[in-house]
Amino acid sequence: MGPVQVLVVGFDHPAFSGEILAEFTRLRQAGIVRLVDLLLVSRAGDGTVETLAAPAGADAGLGGLAARLLGRAEGEDEADDITAGVSTWSVADAVPPGSVAAVALIEHTWAGPLNAAIQKAGGAALDETWLAPDDLAMLEGLINQREPGRS
Repeated sequence: MGPVQVLVVGFDHPAFSGEILAEFTRLRQAGIVRLVDLLLVSRAGDGTVETLAAPAGADAGLGGLAARLLGRAEGEDEADDITAGVSTWSVADAVPPGSVAAVALIEHTWAGPLNAAIQKAGGAALDETWLAPDDLAMLEGLINQREPGRS
C-alpha cells in the first residue's frame, strides 16, 4: 500500500451531489490516488462528534474503516479492536465545534514505487506536511518570478 493521507475538509453548507466521489473515481482510474474510505462527521458546539450517513448513491458502509482507525465508536470494546494500543490521530482535533467535515483516507498510489526506491536506498520518511494556502500562494509567486510567462 502506498502512503495514506488523512484529508479533512470542512463544509459550511454541505451539498453532496456526487461530484467529489466522481473526481476520486477519475483519479483512481488515472493511477494517482485511491479513496480508501470517506467519513462524514459533524461536531456539536459542545465538542461531541457524530458520524453522518453516507450521501445518496454512496456505499452504505462508507466511513466504517475511517471510524475504526481514527476513533473508536462509543461502547466498542478496545480488547477486541485491532487498533488497541495504537496511537491514533483524532477527528475532534481537526474539526471545529459547530461544523461538518468529510474525513478522507486517500492512498497515494503514484508514490508506491517512489517509497520502494527510497527504502531500497536505505531511506525513510522523517516528516511530511502540506503547504498552507498562504504559503502555496507565496510559492506560486516565487515560481512566477523565476519563470516569467509560466501559467
